[in-house]
Amino acid sequence: GKTEELLKRINILKIAGINSLVIKPKFDTRFSKDEIVSRTGARHKAINVANSKEILKYWNPDYMCVAIDEVNFMDEDILIVIDELIVKGVRVICSGLDMDFK
Repeated sequence: GKTEELLKRINILKIAGINSLVIKPKFDTRFSKDEIVSRTGARHKAINVANSKEILKYWNPDYMCVAIDEVNFMDEDILIVIDELIVKGVRVICSGLDMDFK
């Protein structure tokens, strides 16, 4: 699924020596409060954020990637935050539902 693919990408970056800041919405506690967890049981520590701007509080230059799970649950400021990170040269990987499907 979506989270499984995100976890694969995080692991590939880790092998390449790239640190990732892993983010999830604070209210997503289905499988774990402080990890993203796939349905297959794969998991990775994650920071819970109540809003998108909070991501920038946790980011520092040691993180060359920011991985966001369940991005569809983030507020509308997520686009501004992603843009700020990209301008800084940070790779941003998002996992979530396509909310434009008709």
